[in-house]
Amino acid sequence: MKKDYYEVLGVSRDAKKSEIKKAYRRLALKYHPDKSKEADAEEKFKEISEAYAVLSDDEKRRQYDMYGHAGIDSQYNYEDIFRGADFSDIFRDLGFNFGFDDIFQHFFGGFGRQSQRQRQGRDILYRITVSLEDAYFGGEKEIEVRRKEKCPECNGTGKAKGSKVVKCPVCHGSGQIQQTSRTPFGHFTQITVCPKCNGRGEIIENPCKRCHGTGVVEQKRKIKVKIPKGVADGTRLRLAGEGEAGEMGAPPGDMYIEIYVKEHDKFVRRGSDLVTTKKISYPEAVLGNEIEVETMDGKSKLRIPPGTQNGERFVLKGKGMPTLRGGHGNMIVEVAVDVPKKISGRERELLEELANEMGVKMKSLSGRKFFKRGK
Repeated sequence: MKKDYYEVLGVSRDAKKSEIKKAYRRLALKYHPDKSKEADAEEKFKEISEAYAVLSDDEKRRQYDMYGHAGIDSQYNYEDIFRGADFSDIFRDLGFNFGFDDIFQHFFGGFGRQSQRQRQGRDILYRITVSLEDAYFGGEKEIEVRRKEKCPECNGTGKAKGSKVVKCPVCHGSGQIQQTSRTPFGHFTQITVCPKCNGRGEIIENPCKRCHGTGVVEQKRKIKVKIPKGVADGTRLRLAGEGEAGEMGAPPGDMYIEIYVKEHDKFVRRGSDLVTTKKISYPEAVLGNEIEVETMDGKSKLRIPPGTQNGERFVLKGKGMPTLRGGHGNMIVEVAVDVPKKISGRERELLEELANEMGVKMKSLSGRKFFKRGK
């Protein structure tokens, strides 16, 4: 599994471009294969260079911050990741006076054959929307995806029936070609991926007609996604091996499902708690009562004590969302004292009697306009 790019460079997630560049320059000087004697220097150099290529590009960094490695892998191949990255001034500091294209070919082209032989399928990212009920109870959701799958005609080999695989006549099986050019700084050797066999070192005499020798074809497929109880908005699920098939029989990538939970008309989610509003009458607020409150799994009784104020909150323990570690959050019930806009004559008499009992002097509003209602 790839490491976090920010951790690779040793910077915070809100690091400025200048800080990212400074961190890469320091690490590149440490791990450059021509300067470091560490056994894994070349691999570390590749790792920090990839991290810098992503984090120094505004759009790639935005995709990475939102979706992680899946956001990068689903949109860019390895060459695309490095395209547009400016390494020239950094490499000048390291004592190299040529462009990064040359450096890339020299250090990254050297492992072309192996990576081409076992080019794992790309990870893919799908976003789905579920209801709050789905998030509460869990379950399964079926989605339709388009992805590259193993070619059924050749079973992923890329070969037509009876065809053979032979050594590439251009690179003679190495998967690489070497070119030496003379520069003002001396001779420079480039090692590049063989264009004939695409780094595999071998070619198919008679490629499969359906997949054209790639071993993969694009297919529509319905996949069932298990929604865990209590899943939070923005949760990303990993379905191992459900990504695109790798070429020439290489292993498939992974599928990532990003889940968005729709807003509910009665409940507002606050972490593992649910918040709801319950209307009560004025007599209930004054005298108290036992009322029923709707929850996600039915109705629960709630005791309203005498003298309850408008906006006061009460807790129904264990009636919130399930948590992934087990248990439930709480239901927070906010009461709203319901003041009726219209009342009967008898209700008016009773309220006036109550007002008189409480010593409230009531003034008649008949025929006088003290205020105007807003529309």
